[in-house]
Amino acid sequence: MSTGKSVSGIPAFPSSVSRSDARQGPGERQRHAAEIPRSGNDPDIAGFDFGIGPNGHTILVLPFITIRRLRMGSRTSVLIAGGGPVGLALAGDLGWRGIDCRLAERSDGSISQPKMDMVGIRSMEFCRRWGIVPWVEAAGYNRDYPQDCAWVTDLNGYEFGREPFASPSREKPPVHSPQKRERCPQNFFDPVLKRFASGFPEVHLSFDTELLGFDDKGDCVEARLRDTMTGQTETVICDYLVGCDGGASAVRHALGIEMEGEPVLTYTTNVVFRCEGLEELHTKQPGYRFIFIGPEGTWATLVAINGRDQWRFSLVGDDQKRALSEDEARAAIVRAMGKPFDFEILSMLPWVRRQLVAREYGRGRVFIAGDAAHLTSPTGGFGMNTGLLDVVNLSWKLAAMVQGWGGPRLLESYETEQHPVAVRNVGEAGENLRRMLSPRILKPDPAVFDRDSPDIEAARREYGQRYTDMMRREWYSIGIHLGYVYEGSPVIVPDGTPAPVQEVSSYTPSARPGSRAPHAWLADGRSTLDLFGKAFVLMRFGSDAPDVHPLPSAAAAVGVPLSIETIDDPAAAALYGRRLVLVRPDGQVAWRADRLPADCAALVDRIRGAAFATDDMRMQHDASSTTTEA
Repeated sequence: MSTGKSVSGIPAFPSSVSRSDARQGPGERQRHAAEIPRSGNDPDIAGFDFGIGPNGHTILVLPFITIRRLRMGSRTSVLIAGGGPVGLALAGDLGWRGIDCRLAERSDGSISQPKMDMVGIRSMEFCRRWGIVPWVEAAGYNRDYPQDCAWVTDLNGYEFGREPFASPSREKPPVHSPQKRERCPQNFFDPVLKRFASGFPEVHLSFDTELLGFDDKGDCVEARLRDTMTGQTETVICDYLVGCDGGASAVRHALGIEMEGEPVLTYTTNVVFRCEGLEELHTKQPGYRFIFIGPEGTWATLVAINGRDQWRFSLVGDDQKRALSEDEARAAIVRAMGKPFDFEILSMLPWVRRQLVAREYGRGRVFIAGDAAHLTSPTGGFGMNTGLLDVVNLSWKLAAMVQGWGGPRLLESYETEQHPVAVRNVGEAGENLRRMLSPRILKPDPAVFDRDSPDIEAARREYGQRYTDMMRREWYSIGIHLGYVYEGSPVIVPDGTPAPVQEVSSYTPSARPGSRAPHAWLADGRSTLDLFGKAFVLMRFGSDAPDVHPLPSAAAAVGVPLSIETIDDPAAAALYGRRLVLVRPDGQVAWRADRLPADCAALVDRIRGAAFATDDMRMQHDASSTTTEA
């Protein structure tokens, strides 16, 4: 988007600049004087000329664009459009890094229909970093509720199969992480993230506030907001704007960014209803999720939305749009139960299941994240968790630019790294949906539903086992959550080792550059993951680890935050595969080798986005001398 043009309704001239000023000729508009206190510490006025005004006061002589920036509305480093879990997480992470930001959400933030209910294992690692794991665990979901998934004709009919899972309170973390996934629907998770973000004085949350439009000026973004309660408008000047404003993203549309994929997988209607003691009304063991299969195939699902008395029933349609009445919804819920029962419908939400990824993740100083950048079927629970990967990737890079140590290629790497992750995750979720709906195409043998058939039991067992085996890929997906790798990033130095095979149901830890830095327990009880977050971390393995003093000097010279951790643990050293491993603030490996490169300044410039990938060997040094892959 070119600078100087308004987007989505921003006026050509701000209210603080009169039209008479705007009509001045080029020679008359070049310089303006504003009477302000002189301060050499003010970054907004550094480098400009000072003079003496008519009244004897010190004045600052400014270019026209600068006086507009100083005179218009409020200012913030990062403006976030959208206050769902992705926007709130971005605000919280920026505040955690000491970066001032403002979030504008057009609703009041209340959730009547939670769009997500599972916080994945990587997202929980981020929550650990932020210190909010206890808040997630205590957010409101019944952590003693069984998490089994079962597929049935109805809740009082035949059970084809079941995948048992422990309740959240009993489930243990896998060996690869200090955390585990948590059941925390959006109506519980959003308040946790809001509490987290609100704890930082740098964060300003504005609910009932909508983004009307914005203008990327090249050196800043002018955004226009409106209070939806009072109608009052204001202009906000920010260094960067991030659209976390959902699938219908106004920010994405204003940038003209198109999405690729399948715009309609199914039209579905969610019905949240309340029923005390539902488990006592049917013959099945309690479970988190039930999938209903009839002669027509898979037709609905039911999930325990709070593990107590609220349930989300989803009537899964096809690619034909139709409106569902409350009477039809009630009849469908009764069919799923297998008999009439009393329940209270709390809300109904028709929605479209999509499989789309944006072609671009931003332009200029404006970016998109979460559902604004990728829309996925909820089968697998990848949507919000991919969005949290977006913001954790983007947040430290925005902080680097605001703090002045990020290079011109750093923000470019956001799209390079996260776009392939979204393509993979969205595609996997779509395949999960196709497996779930496969009975619509490969319909069950009619004997499965024929109570008079002598073959009914054998048919049901055979069909149930086949469906159970097929669905396991969705239930076990640790490779999606932890096994993503940033290939071809301009801010990661490859070490010459081959790319790992991407798995879904399994995960092999690796410290190969671009990978998530692996978890290992340290002698003091910390995880290696507890070392990462605020700065780059250079990990030195072994009591005789190489001297690294040139690297901190090179980092300090350009303001890059760097800490050094010496780890004398043979198991951790074997896991990381090299004696020196450099980990980014987001927890991804940026570089590794057995000794420092000859040119540490070149390495620092590469990881901060200030250099091109022209001479990786200078930064690898001796990578070819070690052939063992970890």
